[in-house]
Amino acid sequence: MKNKINKSMPANSKPTNSKSINSKGLPKNSSKKKVLKDKESTKNTSSVNKKIKKVVLAYSGGLDTSVILKWLQEKYDCEVITFTADLGQGEELEPARIKAKSLGVKKIFIEDLREEFVRDYVFPMFRANAVYEGVYLLGTSIARPLIAKRQIEIAKLVGADAVAHGATGKGNDQVRFELSYYANNPEIKIIAPWREWDLNSRSKLIEYAEKNQIPVAKDKKGEAPYSVDANLLHTSSEGKILENPAIEAPDYVYQRTVAPEKAPNKPTIISIQFKKGDAIAINNKKMTPAQILTKLNELGGENGIGRLDLVENRFVGMKSRGIYETPGGSILLVAHRAIESITLDREAAHLKDELMPRYASLIYNGFWFSPEREMLQALIDKSQESVEGSVTLKLYKGQAIVIARESAMSLYSESLVTFEEGQSYDHKDAQGFIKLNALRLRMGANRKVNQL
Repeated sequence: MKNKINKSMPANSKPTNSKSINSKGLPKNSSKKKVLKDKESTKNTSSVNKKIKKVVLAYSGGLDTSVILKWLQEKYDCEVITFTADLGQGEELEPARIKAKSLGVKKIFIEDLREEFVRDYVFPMFRANAVYEGVYLLGTSIARPLIAKRQIEIAKLVGADAVAHGATGKGNDQVRFELSYYANNPEIKIIAPWREWDLNSRSKLIEYAEKNQIPVAKDKKGEAPYSVDANLLHTSSEGKILENPAIEAPDYVYQRTVAPEKAPNKPTIISIQFKKGDAIAINNKKMTPAQILTKLNELGGENGIGRLDLVENRFVGMKSRGIYETPGGSILLVAHRAIESITLDREAAHLKDELMPRYASLIYNGFWFSPEREMLQALIDKSQESVEGSVTLKLYKGQAIVIARESAMSLYSESLVTFEEGQSYDHKDAQGFIKLNALRLRMGANRKVNQL
C-alpha cells in the first residue's frame, strides 16, 4: 500500500529544497523509491522462494545421482522425474529404472540417443579434428550438450519447473550442463545439489545412502569406486587412487582397451570410407554413425589403441588428472586427417588447424550452443564438401598407422610431385618464386650490413 502524503504545512514553515514531506517525515520522492524498492524486493523474494513442484534430474543410477534424487525429495518436497540417456556407456540401464522406481519415482525416462549423439555431436566435432590441449578427444565434453538439451525438452513435456544435475562444484560439467540448459530455456530453474548441501565428501554420501537404504556399488578393493564416465566415444576415470599424477594408474582402471604390450602380435588392417568429412563405412560395409563408432571401438580396444593419462586444465581454474580411453575416436581422427591430406586445399587445411584449438576449447568449456561455435561449425562443414574417399590403416599395439589413402576428389598429383620428368611443372619457375619470397629477407639483411 502506498504511503499517504501529508500535503499541509504550518503557516510559518518554509519549503525544504522544494521537496514535500510525507507523513513519516521523509522526502516525497524517497517514499516512492522505498515503495518501488519494497515491491522489487518482494518480487525477487517471491521468485526465489517459489515452490518447485517438478524437477527433471539427469540420472545415471550411480551413487551421486541416487543420493541427489532422495535429497531433492526431502529438501524441495517435490516430484522428481528421472532422465537417463543411453549414449553407449556399455552398461545395462534397467538397474537405473529399478533403483529410481524403488526411490518413489513415478515418471522415468530412459532413451537411446546413441545415433543422435554420434551423428549430430561426435561427427561434427571430428570434422574439425578437435582435440583439447593437444591430446584430449573431448569425450565427456561433447556428451553434456545433448543430455542437457533433452532434459530441457522433457521438462517442457512434463511441465517441470526445474532441472537438476549431479556435477560437483569443482568440475567442468556443472558449467557445461548449465550453459546448455540456459541456451535451450533461458528461464529454467537449475538445482545443483553439490553447491547447496553439506554432503561434500564420498564418505558423507555413502553415510547418507546407507541411512536411506540406497545401494552403494563396490569396486574390487571393497571400497566406494572412483568416478567413471562413459559413452560411445570414450571412458573417463578420475578421483581417489588416480588423484596423484606421480603414481601410475592400475591396469584394472582401463575398461575398453587391452594394454598395448598385450595386444596381438599380428596387425589388423582396415579401411574407412568417408563422405563430406564423415565416416560412412568400414571395409566398404556401410553402417550408421553409431555402428561405425561401435565397430572402431572394438577394433581399437583389441589392439590397445586410445589410452590417455592426462593432467588437464579445467575451465574452473584447477588442474585435474584423468584416465581416458577413446579407441574408436583415436582411429577416426587419424583416418580423417589422412583423407583431408589429399582432398583439402593447403590454406584451407592450415586455417582449420589454426581455428581448431578455439573450437575445441568452446566444446570443453560448455559453449556448444554458442553462436561462435555454430559460426565455426559452418566454416568447418563448408571445408568438408570434397572430403571423401578411403583410408587404409594398420592397427598394431596401441597405434593406428595410415598406410594408404585414395579419393576421386584428390588434389594430389603424381605427375607434379614425381622426381621423374613431369609434363606440367617447369623447375625454372621456382627461381622467380624464391626471389620474390626472399625480397624482404634480403632487404632486412642489407639494412644490417649498412648499420655496421
